[in-house]
This record gives sequence, structure tokens and C-alpha cells, in this order.
Amino acid sequence: MPINAIVLAAGEGTRMKSAHPKVVHKLLGKPLVWWTVDAARKAGVDRIIVVVGNGADEVRAVFADDADVECVEQTERLGTGHAVRCVRDAIGRFDGPTAILYGDTPLVRPETIAALIDETRTNHYACTVLTMCPPDPTGYGRIRRDANGAVEAIVEHKDCTPEEQATLTECNSGMYCFCGGRLTANIDKIGTNNAQGEYYLTDMVEIYRSMGEPVSALCSDDYAEMLGVNSRAQLATATKIMQERINNRLMDNGVTMLDPNQVWVGPEVQVGRDTELLPQTMLWGNTTIGEDCNVGPNTRLTNVQVADGCSVEETVGYDTVIEHGVTVGPRAYLRPGTHLLAGAHVGTHVEIKNSTIGEGSKVPHLSYIGDTTMGSGVNIGAGSITCNYDGKHKSPTVIGNDVFIGSDTMMVAPVTIGDGALVGASSCITSDVPADALALERSKQQVIKGWAAARRKRMQEEE
Repeated sequence: MPINAIVLAAGEGTRMKSAHPKVVHKLLGKPLVWWTVDAARKAGVDRIIVVVGNGADEVRAVFADDADVECVEQTERLGTGHAVRCVRDAIGRFDGPTAILYGDTPLVRPETIAALIDETRTNHYACTVLTMCPPDPTGYGRIRRDANGAVEAIVEHKDCTPEEQATLTECNSGMYCFCGGRLTANIDKIGTNNAQGEYYLTDMVEIYRSMGEPVSALCSDDYAEMLGVNSRAQLATATKIMQERINNRLMDNGVTMLDPNQVWVGPEVQVGRDTELLPQTMLWGNTTIGEDCNVGPNTRLTNVQVADGCSVEETVGYDTVIEHGVTVGPRAYLRPGTHLLAGAHVGTHVEIKNSTIGEGSKVPHLSYIGDTTMGSGVNIGAGSITCNYDGKHKSPTVIGNDVFIGSDTMMVAPVTIGDGALVGASSCITSDVPADALALERSKQQVIKGWAAARRKRMQEEE
């Protein structure tokens, strides 16, 4: 039987005070709902259905490239039970174990979801409730068990007696795993006999009990997994917990951090052993850092591939490839399409865009290189730029091997500078330079002796 997961993500999240749906707010670079779906995938779920509602298009966009995720819209938000009915009506029936998860609980682990599913499948339960024992159970629905320890009911906090509030410390997380066939047959039995007039999935526990169907509970040993995100403060709390998890895993695998509290690493990032991540480093997206690297401080890399033995200091980079032994920074900006070949150096206050910097080539300081193919052994003097944009079109610059570009040079694209050429400082190069040539473009310097002194005298007389 296939394993299903229904991820409830239709709510508005008014406490976020946002124009966007709660579940698209990001935790370590990924939307909240992405974390739940990713955990379900890693737990071995075959079919994932996300229930969308408020901001449906934004939530769908999160999974636009994910063929294994289906979206079902809950046009009226009438409770969790109603959301599951919407899915049932859309797909026909549930076959196999069906987990109910939430798009605003990003901390739930794949292992916990897998254990919940296994508990239901192995023991043929109609339903297994995932529970927790938080330090303060205030506000949570409590699990009431019978004399044999079986789940009897879920009692909402406001409906608990003072004795139950004091003694019932096991709480409902809101996550379940159902037998799909029995859920299909019985989901319509949920009513709206409650203060909100909504269909609550919690009612299925009592419905199954009244039918004599077996219901169980699986208590997580880490209540933090079940924490939901309903406000910006709770988002910060969840981010801190996930930051700790990821950083501890990296350090266990041989990564050094001077201060783990000041390093943020996304879930898809890979970092090699003996690499040091310095404070205020943020690694997002599909970034990969090799072994024996130093990254940071004050560095943000998104979808950047860094090979072994590199130093990337005070740098912002996107969609960039950095090969072995490259040094970057401090204060460099690597824009999409940048490719730094082995041994290259990009220095202080340098911006590179859509360009290849050849092996051992150097762009040490105060330069902009855009839409350029650069050979090996090139030296770019301070303050030099490629003028690649004429206001309408981008044009390429080609710089051959072993070229020396003097400081404050403008290379007006399209232009090619041949192997071994030398360009004098403060030149404006507007046409191709042959290999091994000297290119020099300057106005003739004029010196008028005494002019400055005469000017000062005139100014004094005018006062």
C-alpha cells in the first residue's frame, strides 16, 4: 500500500501580521511548509498532498517544480476535518497509511513521521495520535487514557477539569496517522457541535472509540518537534532550534565554528571536513563547501559551489562556481554566472558578474568584471572595469592568457585583448588588442608652471 501524507497549509496566520500566507515565511532560507514536505519525503511517504487556501498561489509556487507534490484547495476553511474531506473528495479515497501533518510545524523529524506511520501500519490501528509532553501544557488538548492505557479521548484545554489540567500532561500535537481505508469511510462522521462550528479531526478519536476501532498514541521524546509557528517570535524560536540541529550535525562531521550561534546554514547545504565557518556566515540554497576551506566572517553564499582549500572572506555570492585554491575578499560581490578557476584571486571591493576568471588570474581590488572570459595568469590593475552595457545590450570582453591590465583601465565591450598583451594604466580600450602588444590610450599631460599660485593670488584679491 502507498503511504500518504496530507500537509495542512490553508490557514491565514493572522498573528504573523503579513500580506503573505504564514507557511511561505522562511526558516533558514526555506518556506515553513517546505520543511514539513521534506520531512515527509525523507520518512518514505509516496504521495504528498498539500492543502492550500489563503494565498493558495504563493503556496503552490513553493512546489512548482516538485512533481511528487499535489495541491488541493480548501476554498472554505471549516476546520482540520473539513480539510481532510476536501482531499478525499479531490482524490477519491485514501489507500494505505495516511499521515496528517502541518505546514507550520517545520521542526518535526522524518524519523518521527516514519515511526508514527509504522506504529499505525504494523498494529493495524485505525488511528495513531502523535503526542508530546511540553514543560507547560497550557493551551494544548490533553490525552485521556483508560485504565488499560489506551487512548480514550482528546480533551481540549478549556474543557479540562482542574484535576485533569494538573494530571494530564500528555498533549495532542495535532499530527496523526490513519488507516486510509477506514478514514475514507468515516471522515464524514465528524460534526460541528463545537463553539467554532467547524469540523475537527480530533473528533475522530472518539468516533473510532465508539465504533470499537483501535486507537493509539505515540509520544515523541522531544516536544520541540511539535512546536508550531504562529508569530514572528515563534519563527525566531524555531529558527534557533533548527540552526542548532544543523550546526551540531556539521560539527559532529568535522566542521569548525568559532561561534555556532553566529552561523546559519540551510538544509541542503553541504560542508566538508576541516572547513571553518566564521561568525556571521550564512549559507543558503544548494551551496557546497569543500574541505579545508575558510568561510567568513560576514559572508552570505547562495547556490555557490566552493571546492577544497578556498578562502572566502566578507563576500556575498550567488550562483557561482569557485574551484580549488581560490581566495575571495574581503568585501567581494560574486553575481550569477561567475566561475573562478583554480588558484584565482578576487580581492577587496571587487564585483564579478557572468564571467570566468582563469587559473591563477587576479582581480585584486576596486574592479568590476562583467560578461568576460578571462584566461590564465592575468593581472587586473586596481580600478579597472569592463564596460559591458551600452544601455540596451550586454556585450562580451575576452582577455587572453598572461595579460597585464594597468590600473584604472576601461575595456569597452565588445573587445578582445590577446595573449600576453599589456595595457597601460588609465587607458580606455575601445578596439581589439593583438597578442603581445602594448595598448596605451591617454591624453597628453600638460604642465603650466605657476598657474596654481596665480589662481590663489586672484582669489585673495577678490576677497
